[in-house]
Amino acid sequence: MIDTATFYNALTARGIDFFTGVPDSLLKDICAYISDNAPAERHIIAANEGASVGLAVGSYLASGKIPLVYMQNSGFGNTLNPILSIADDAVYGIPMLLMIGWRGEPGVKDEPQHLRQGEVSEELLKAMQISYQIVGQGSDIESVLDKALETTIRQGKPYALLVRKGTFEKYKLKNDKASSFPLDREGAVKLIIDQLGEEDIVVSTTGKTSREVFEHRVALGQTHEKDFLTVGAMGHTSSIAMGIAIEKTNRNVVCLDGDGSVIMHMGSLAINGMMKNLKNFKHIVINNGAHDSVGGQPTVGFDMDFVGVAKSCGYTMSETASESDDIKDKLDVLMNHSGRAFLEIRVNKGAREDLGRPTKTPKENKVAFQEFLK
Repeated sequence: MIDTATFYNALTARGIDFFTGVPDSLLKDICAYISDNAPAERHIIAANEGASVGLAVGSYLASGKIPLVYMQNSGFGNTLNPILSIADDAVYGIPMLLMIGWRGEPGVKDEPQHLRQGEVSEELLKAMQISYQIVGQGSDIESVLDKALETTIRQGKPYALLVRKGTFEKYKLKNDKASSFPLDREGAVKLIIDQLGEEDIVVSTTGKTSREVFEHRVALGQTHEKDFLTVGAMGHTSSIAMGIAIEKTNRNVVCLDGDGSVIMHMGSLAINGMMKNLKNFKHIVINNGAHDSVGGQPTVGFDMDFVGVAKSCGYTMSETASESDDIKDKLDVLMNHSGRAFLEIRVNKGAREDLGRPTKTPKENKVAFQEFLK
C-alpha cells in the first residue's frame, strides 16, 4: 500500500499545494491526511465535483501551480461540463491532476450503484481525451506523479489518476471535531420512521441513511415497499421526492436527506420551495456536519443556516431540532403542515460497525415501491 504521508510529500515536493474535491471512501485515508496537514485555505471540500474543478481552475489561473482535485468516479459526471467547456485544451487549456476513486472496478466486488460507473470509468476518460494512469498498491508514486505532471503541463489540460481499492494505507483523521447532540443519525432515522403513517412515502438519500432505513424496517418486522432507497445520485434525493409529490398529491412524501447531499445541489431547494400548489412535500435534513458514508470528512453543515435558506427558498414551514421530544413534536407539525415543509435534525456523526446493507436489489426496490404508490 502507498503511505499517505509519502504521497502527500511527493505532491508538495512537486509544487502541488492546493487540494479540493468531494470525499470518497476509496480515498478517505489520503483525504484525511490532506485535511490534517494542508493549511485550511489550501484544502477546500467543495459542494460538488464540478465546483471543485472550478476552484482548481481559479487557483491555477492565479498561481500558475498545478492543483489536485479528488473525487469518486460516481461524481466524475459532475465535472464533465467544467472540464470540457473550460479546462480542455480546445478552450482555455488548464492543467490539473484528477485523483479518482475507482468504485466498481471490473472484477472487484462492489455495490450495485457502482458497477456501471466502474465499468465505464476508463471509457469516459478516453471519450473526453483525458490521459490517465491506473494507481494501485504496487505503484511507484514518484514515477506516477512525474509522468502525470509532465503530461498535464505538456497537454495543457487535466490528467487523471484512477485509484484502485486498497491503494492507500490506513490513516485516521486527527482534526476531527466531535459534536454532543443527544442522537446520532440512526437514532433520528428511527424516530422519523416510527412516526410515519401507513400511506406515507419515503425517499431516503444515498449512503448510510438508506441502509439505516432498511435495517430499521427489518427490526420492526416491516417490509420495504414504502421506501425508495436512493443508493446513488447524491444530491438529487429531494428532486426525486418532489417528482413523486407532484404525482401523488393526496399522500405525504417524506424526503430523508443529508447535509452533504443538500449542499451538493442546493439549487434544488429553490425549485422545491417555489412549488406553491404542493401541500404534501416533507423535507427532512439529518445534519451531522460530515460526509459520514465516505470517511467522515467535514461539510459546512454546522456552519450554515439551513432553516434560513429553506425559508428564503419558499418553504412555508422551516424548523430545526436536536432533542428527541422536540424532534417528535416538530415531526408532528411537519407531517400535518399543508405546504412545503422543512425540518433540520442535528445529530452526531458515526454509525454502527455492523450496519448492514439492503438485501433487496435496486430493481426489486423499484418494483415494490411502484406497487405501493399505486
